[in-house]
Amino acid sequence: MRLVLREDVSGVGRRGDVVDVAKGFARNYLLPGGLAIESSERMEAQAASMRRARDLREAKDRESAANVASVLQAATVTIPARAGAQGRLFGSVTAADLAEAVAAQTGAVVDRRKIALDEPIKSLGTHVVSVRLFADLEAELRVEVVAAAS
Repeated sequence: MRLVLREDVSGVGRRGDVVDVAKGFARNYLLPGGLAIESSERMEAQAASMRRARDLREAKDRESAANVASVLQAATVTIPARAGAQGRLFGSVTAADLAEAVAAQTGAVVDRRKIALDEPIKSLGTHVVSVRLFADLEAELRVEVVAAAS
């Protein structure tokens, strides 16, 4: 069955794509969920405009992500935290803390979910954190955790 996707569907296609899928998959999942509509000549023309808009939006997003990546690569974010005598933090530095510090110190807005932090930072020192900004664009962020003045 030939359909035009209204939303991105994993393993099938992206918004605006014209796809051929099994009739059962279309009737039981895609059509009732509003994820796709049946294809016609008129709908395929509309799908082409949806793809063009998606491509323009993607190009703009990729360009802004590249700008943020260049800012992050050049910056070292400093985060003050309370620590014990051996350099162990009393709390921890999380992805949300990093996103807030990046916005305050560099002006670049980074979503906390895009910061790849396996576990929170629990020690003083310099740490390198990966930030996934776009599907194929990652930036390395240097984070320096320093002891806060009491």
